[in-house]
Amino acid sequence: MSAPRRSRPISKPLPIRFAVHLLALLTLLILALPAFAEEKDEDGLPLPRFASTRSAPINVRVGPGFKYDVAWIFNRAKTPVEIIAEFDIWREVRDFDGTEGWIQQNLLSGERAGLVEPWKKDVTVPLLSGASATASVRAYLPSGFRVDIRRCDGTWCQVEAAGRDTDGHSGTYTGYLEQASIWGVYQGEKF
Repeated sequence: MSAPRRSRPISKPLPIRFAVHLLALLTLLILALPAFAEEKDEDGLPLPRFASTRSAPINVRVGPGFKYDVAWIFNRAKTPVEIIAEFDIWREVRDFDGTEGWIQQNLLSGERAGLVEPWKKDVTVPLLSGASATASVRAYLPSGFRVDIRRCDGTWCQVEAAGRDTDGHSGTYTGYLEQASIWGVYQGEKF
């Protein structure tokens, strides 16, 4: 009686199943590459980014949840903040002087607001009638004055300023500020 024959594996090209899995893995990696290029929050928006407070007063907490202590309170609506991180329904924000804390997402708005040169004290900045240093002056805004930002071209921003100017005039002024004069928009940002 002869010994049973052993089957010898036959060399074949990569199995189709392996190739399909490899293709799926490569597709996932290609789709994930943009996520590595720019950090995004749960909403798919870039981090960091600017936003504004929706209402007032708003408690800013030392951590992402109601169990954390209140660090300070925003007492004015439409205050610009920079969102720097997120956790569930909470957003970690930074104000113009670098102080950080956590706010519930629903208390923030995507409407853009800014502060006129808050890093300087006792200065005035001209609100111009056009996006040019030679445009006529509509009003002079004091440092720290809050403005609503309508659009920016990377150098100039069209804004609305409501309240009293340095001459005591009240009303709403629409005009242009150099982007570098505003805290609440990134340098070179366009929208």
